[in-house]
Amino acid sequence: MNQTPDPDLPVATAAKWQALAARLDDIASQHPDAALASSLAAEDMLLTHAIFGRGLPLEVFSLDTGRLHAETLGMLDVVAERYGRAITVFRPDAAAVEAHVREHGAFAFYESIDLRKACCGIRKVEPLRRALAGRSAWITGQRREQAATRGALAESEHDPVFGLHKFNPLTDWTEDEVWAVIRALGIPYNPLHDQGYPSIGCDPCTRAVRPGEDARAGRWWWESADSKECGLHAGNKAGAAAPAQAVRIVARGQSL
Repeated sequence: MNQTPDPDLPVATAAKWQALAARLDDIASQHPDAALASSLAAEDMLLTHAIFGRGLPLEVFSLDTGRLHAETLGMLDVVAERYGRAITVFRPDAAAVEAHVREHGAFAFYESIDLRKACCGIRKVEPLRRALAGRSAWITGQRREQAATRGALAESEHDPVFGLHKFNPLTDWTEDEVWAVIRALGIPYNPLHDQGYPSIGCDPCTRAVRPGEDARAGRWWWESADSKECGLHAGNKAGAAAPAQAVRIVARGQSL
């Protein structure tokens, strides 16, 4: 499988790709039980390629909340066909989902932040807790420029919420760099990215963004920017060092 970036790839971006590969090698050596939590969006597909495409013994898992886009779920089959390895899928407790919907309604997350976070807690946080049980570390595709809540993101940190180490190896990557490598290596990506979705979550909680909006403006768009985390990354702190990048709407298979 091709792992050498196109010779036209900017030197700095090619160097970041090589450094990422080396970093994942180190993580696999120091934390062989570590796993990548994948949303099946662009950053996580890049990391999946770096893990599965290079034969690293790291697990990749995803959380099927029961409300994902069909395009997102379709990426599970795309990955299995491309790499010959399956992404492990964790789902919420059906009884807990049913009880929440029965008490609050199927779309209560639009009514208040507390109800939205309660829904995220059942559909995302609890399955993540099961996915991380017994592990010493996990890996994410978070980047600082994605949102104000990620402005102070560290590349390596202790996760106080789940009680294990957390690696964010794409911390200082830009959106342009992510897509340059995806194009150069022919990495498969979620077709929603070509429809104006730079950040992808549950279907009813994600919309396409407009030109000039930051990458996560389409997530829980009815809430203020400083509340837009679902609980998976509750330890994140906002910071001014790397403001969220305004989105340019382009076809992702094309040059930026």
